Amino acid sequence: MLKHLHIQNYALISHLDIDFGAGFSVLTGETGAGKSIILGALALVLGARADSKAITDGEDKCIIEAEFDEGIIRRELYSNGKSRSFVDDSVVTLQELKVLANRLIDIHSQHANLLIENADFQLEVVDAVACNEALLADYSTHFESYTAAVERLRELQALAKKSQQDADYIQYRYQLLDEAGLQSGELEELEQEQYRLSHAEEIRMALETAVAALNGEQSSALEALRACRLDEAAPELQERLDSARIELQDIAQEAERMAAHVEMDPQRLQWIEERMDTLNGLLHKFSAATIDELIAMRDELAEQVNRLDSFDFDIAQAQKVVEAKKSTLTKAAAALTKSRQAVVPQICERLMNGLKRLGVAHAKVEIPFFPTPDFTPRGCDEVQLLFAANLNQSLRNVSEVASGGEISRLMLCVKALIASTKGLPTIIFDEIDTGVSGDIATQMAAIMREMATHRQIIAITHLPQIAALGQTHYKVYKADTETRTETHIRLLNNDERITEIASMLSGKNPSPEALANAKQLLCCH
Repeated sequence: MLKHLHIQNYALISHLDIDFGAGFSVLTGETGAGKSIILGALALVLGARADSKAITDGEDKCIIEAEFDEGIIRRELYSNGKSRSFVDDSVVTLQELKVLANRLIDIHSQHANLLIENADFQLEVVDAVACNEALLADYSTHFESYTAAVERLRELQALAKKSQQDADYIQYRYQLLDEAGLQSGELEELEQEQYRLSHAEEIRMALETAVAALNGEQSSALEALRACRLDEAAPELQERLDSARIELQDIAQEAERMAAHVEMDPQRLQWIEERMDTLNGLLHKFSAATIDELIAMRDELAEQVNRLDSFDFDIAQAQKVVEAKKSTLTKAAAALTKSRQAVVPQICERLMNGLKRLGVAHAKVEIPFFPTPDFTPRGCDEVQLLFAANLNQSLRNVSEVASGGEISRLMLCVKALIASTKGLPTIIFDEIDTGVSGDIATQMAAIMREMATHRQIIAITHLPQIAALGQTHYKVYKADTETRTETHIRLLNNDERITEIASMLSGKNPSPEALANAKQLLCCH
């Protein structure tokens, strides 16, 4: 139940605090007084889209806070367009706020009457009366599982088709890389060997020159070092000279061995250059930087080739999964259909009785079922609310034959029907009485008051008949200050209610007859 509403710096409201009680409450006021502003503020705190233009001129932010039996919800809107939402002072996301709000309150605006023409809404009404929450949850679980399995099958089929189209190309590319006998690091080794073979004569001559310089018979470095004796004059230097001589002697021997093994192999050089051309050609063809990348591509292509053979098996398995999940989903959908069809006669009877009470004496309502072409998120059923208001009138879609007043009456009957099965603590009707007057308005008010036996009902109305049946009565009005016009709301006492209802009957400055009529309306209830 909505217990208290606080609004600060929202549109024409600088500060507003109002308490609400249980039962049936009515809000009245002249057109433009600000009833829609209050409703807009309440919608904002319940998760409606925020607009910084709604902030009172000259203010940085607005605050709307609604206190329910279940807790306190607050929404703060800032001039930069940002907003924050709180539940019991804990920050929540806007989606979390909406989920909570949908369990606390239902705001039925004038535009909501159009919902009666919507097939999805009509199905929701059937589900609400049938108490199908558990069946819908079970169906939804299986529906998600089934759609995921179907998507997986489609992916496999698409991949198989594409792979089959590309099979020859994939096989060709794989063979190119596989037949190349790729080895990691091979190109670098070939480059080194190619350099040695192509410069063999230069390398051999350089080695022989080094050997001659180190170990020649005349004027060689080793002979000079052997002749140099500094044992007594500089023993430490002599030791270093001896070490250098030994190292140079070793280098000379190694260079001599290398010179003896330098090969001149034109055939090997030709093979290496051809192999390098092959490898470089593959690198270019496959847009790779290294042989390791080519090896990785070869292995990936090998997997694709192997997968070509496994697609038939995988698709067959996926089809079995789809069929199994479809069977389970079909049973869940059938359970929904059975539950829905079972309550349709009850829904039609209660709607017709409600409409007769509201002056549509010959109302007829039927709700035929139609199977959907495929599974939908809500089952395999489509429904259509067919309506006739007069004798010998054929049943047709409600949007084609119902007047505005008849739609208002029908929607109230639908809301009363849903309220009897769905445990919403609070319902707000925003001028649901459009297109009705007189005794019909009184009957609408009586239905809302009956609904208020088990929940809080708040009605915004222009009709005195409805205002008179309210257990509490609030008036919304404007007042001018020195700088601005502001919207206010106050709870009326009995004398104020008489004046307000008389004004609704005859306009401002009501006559004694209007005041007497207002008293009579209140006394009757």
